[in-house]
Amino acid sequence: MNFLEKMKSRYTVKKYDPQGKISEEKIQQLKEIVQLSPSSINSQPWNFVFVSDPDIKEKLGEASYWNKEKIVESSHLIVFQVLKHAEDFEKQIEERLPEGSVNFYKNFVKTKGEAAIKSWMGHQVYLSLGVLLAACAEMGIDSTPMEGIDPDQYDIILNNENYETLFAVALGIKAENDSNQPNITPKTRQSKEQVIVEL
Repeated sequence: MNFLEKMKSRYTVKKYDPQGKISEEKIQQLKEIVQLSPSSINSQPWNFVFVSDPDIKEKLGEASYWNKEKIVESSHLIVFQVLKHAEDFEKQIEERLPEGSVNFYKNFVKTKGEAAIKSWMGHQVYLSLGVLLAACAEMGIDSTPMEGIDPDQYDIILNNENYETLFAVALGIKAENDSNQPNITPKTRQSKEQVIVEL
């Protein structure tokens, strides 16, 4: 099956098989893949927390509204985080990036203020989400991206003082009776004519 066919068949899982486990080999591959994600000026203002411990998943599930069952029954949960403080980010890029990249940040991002900096850094983390979901489709891993979580509670549970939570992705094996499967609930997208422009 080529990548296009895999993207046609991927979907957001609503119910997992609690006995389904993703192999450690695939998890290690995913860790390398997200670590290789692209970001503007190679900024990488992110942190990826891979959670498989049932007790921690239970606690995070309690802070995830209607998504609790997906998290508890998934094989793994990945929590995507971003650096909390601009000064930590600036120190990191000044130590690691070439002068031109640092100057881009200072002249085109930092000058717009703190809210713009946080927004821009968050956008970089979302780039890694696209990479992860595409990788999961390619590797045959079922997934559920979730913004329906309480980031503040996640931060308390994970206790990572330098980063804050943006969103999470559950990974696992879909339940056979998951009603969101495309063969049960067909995938809906806007037509190519609506979303693709040729000039």
